[in-house]
Amino acid sequence: MELAHTIAALQRELRLSTGSVVWIATAESATAGRIADRLTGVPGASDYVAGGCIVYSNEAKRRLLGVSGETLAAHGAVSAEVASEMAEGGRHALGADVCVADTGIAGPGGATATKPVGLFFLALATPSGCTVTRFLYSGDREGNKEAATQSALSLLRDYLVQCCHSQGANDHGSL
Repeated sequence: MELAHTIAALQRELRLSTGSVVWIATAESATAGRIADRLTGVPGASDYVAGGCIVYSNEAKRRLLGVSGETLAAHGAVSAEVASEMAEGGRHALGADVCVADTGIAGPGGATATKPVGLFFLALATPSGCTVTRFLYSGDREGNKEAATQSALSLLRDYLVQCCHSQGANDHGSL
């Protein structure tokens, strides 16, 4: 099953067991809206997708998501720190429960000695904090963007699986 359909199924499971869903937002740089597009390609996604921000430029990251200029200057746009601030900013800007964010170097240009083509940072901000994962893909521009999109959807799926499991544990009084 495609990841977006799995996410939809998990949301249905949550709605049935809790009466509510996990509202999802995206804050996308290098994927340029692909994550939100994939999520909203499933009928009924408006029941759990709050929205998304495409913030390709540093100015957009600052203005729309509140990424600090100091963070950008100190770490660069492609960094764990910026991904984290993007995810937190997107979660708050869109009033979502969770926000997945990406920043990366899709290629073929843009690489530096310490940041190669294919380097992506994906962040997932939740009510309990933000986690950032570093990925290094080896494809071309299209392949790297697709791989990052799939990884972002996997992060969302894994979070929703945890929500379903913890809800099941709550239903049985073990948490």
